[in-house]
Amino acid sequence: MNKSIENKLFAVWATSFVAAMGSLYFSEIRGFEPCELCWYQRIFMYPIVIILAAAIIKKDAKAALYSAILSGIGGLISIYHYSIQKLDFLSDTAPACGRVPCTGEYINLLGFITIPFLALTAFVIIFVLSLSILKQLKGAASQ
Repeated sequence: MNKSIENKLFAVWATSFVAAMGSLYFSEIRGFEPCELCWYQRIFMYPIVIILAAAIIKKDAKAALYSAILSGIGGLISIYHYSIQKLDFLSDTAPACGRVPCTGEYINLLGFITIPFLALTAFVIIFVLSLSILKQLKGAASQ
């Protein structure tokens, strides 16, 4: 595995690790109870940390396929979650989502940075870097 791919794989892992630790910080230290959609986003983020840690150890960049799939699905959930928080026509008709409403905003920095926005940012970084790794692997295989 060349150094560029190795660095990207580590960056993807680091992004997923920071996102997972951030979500645990919000729930376990700050005491923010996750809503149902937050749990779904966690379900797609947490395995990326474990899968890519193993991929780094084994030097198996093909695991980027799994991080691309998980981050793509997680990103779609984040887009929906962020949309029901920020778009009036969606938030007014948002379904009830467990004990904690999914339209609630524990944080709202600069008027647009919420927890689903942070998750979406991580999912996009992971998705783009994973696709870049896969593209590099495909290019290397064809040479």
